[in-house]
Amino acid sequence: MNDELYEVACPDGIVRGAFAKVTVPGSKSITNRALLLAAMAQGTSTLRGCLTSEDAVYFLECLQTLDFPIASRDGVVSITGYGGKIPKKQAEINVGSAGTAARFLAAMLAFSDGVYTLLSSEQMKRRPMQPLIASLREAGAEITCLEEDGHFPLQITGARKKGRIPDTFRVDIAQSSQFLSALLIAAGTLGKKAEIIASGTHGMRYVLMTAAMMESFGVRAKRSETNGEVRYCLTGDEHYRAVDYRIEPDMSAAAYFYALAALLGVEITVEGAKLPMLQGDVEFLKVLEQMGCSVIARQKEPITVFGPKDGVLRGGFCFDLSAFSDQALTLAAMAPFANAPIRITGIAHIRLQECDRIRAIKENLTALGIKVAEEDEGVTIFPGDTHGCEIETYEDHRVAMAFSLTGLRTKGVRIRNPYCCKKTFAEYFSVLEETLSALAQAGKGEENGA
Repeated sequence: MNDELYEVACPDGIVRGAFAKVTVPGSKSITNRALLLAAMAQGTSTLRGCLTSEDAVYFLECLQTLDFPIASRDGVVSITGYGGKIPKKQAEINVGSAGTAARFLAAMLAFSDGVYTLLSSEQMKRRPMQPLIASLREAGAEITCLEEDGHFPLQITGARKKGRIPDTFRVDIAQSSQFLSALLIAAGTLGKKAEIIASGTHGMRYVLMTAAMMESFGVRAKRSETNGEVRYCLTGDEHYRAVDYRIEPDMSAAAYFYALAALLGVEITVEGAKLPMLQGDVEFLKVLEQMGCSVIARQKEPITVFGPKDGVLRGGFCFDLSAFSDQALTLAAMAPFANAPIRITGIAHIRLQECDRIRAIKENLTALGIKVAEEDEGVTIFPGDTHGCEIETYEDHRVAMAFSLTGLRTKGVRIRNPYCCKKTFAEYFSVLEETLSALAQAGKGEENGA
């Protein structure tokens, strides 16, 4: 694959109803939570099906720099934790562009008795950190922003080194639910009663995932809601324990191939993607159903999506993607081929992710010849005739992967800097080509009466 420009091959010879199976990496969200929980547990945990992308590699390297014993091979990672204690009391780590590593490790180190310097990529320096920094400072940590206030890089002196840690923490999650998840996991190491109060409701499905995984590792966080505030209480009587934990396939990655089924009228099964799932992106299946797809999602069987039987991708809907906003780009890339406009709302916060994703949607669809109306909370996309162009990825893996879908029905779509997808799915374009090839071969078999 050309590291600078990748031209999507419009499929040739794929017939409606052709079938293919796809294997995607492990969930990024679950992998990174599991890595931190294992490091905070007492004993050696084994994590199976881990994502081995750039984000996870940075996370593992940070933990290794902090002197946690780690062994990793073929997606199986073993980590030895010391019951919430960090072996190395002074270190410099680099989180790269991994938002989960940046937020989760900052909270873990803020509750420690050490002094640490946290570096990052230029991209991560632009992403918000101030609400979490404010919460950690109130918890007793000393945090210095080494460049721009409220952003990476940081120097952290842990609260245990500074003195007493309070029992109650407040955090604003309007910009990212990762702030709350980070506090929850870190608070599970305090060994005392703690209450975390969050204002805002962004990304609560990810927080539910965090709480469920904490319980799998031995610590329960009891949730309640009063006066618009979400509260999580920890008793302090429970401690993280080492476990053998299997990680789900990444539903965000699977969604690109389910969207492919919708666009090409074919049948796609993603290996290992089974109900029930922790990941909020499983809700994207309901979007595809409304747009005319059929979804087979029986418990303990791989989820399969069939493209619309009549070949018509239905529009005319307003979809609130606040609970699974990673799919905003996926839906936007599909929307030009619907039979009516599609409005995507609840996604104002994606302006602050790896890039301004609403801008990426508008500018790339406009370049493709599609009319887009931008709103405060999202976009409305009008169907139309697309034409080839270069897709600007802004070094954002999800932009690169999502707009490859538009290229399936538009000749001449070229993805700039396609290898930015290494952040979560380095092999994406190879897997896409293999899937298209398998569908074409299936089509030949049907034509020959096989």
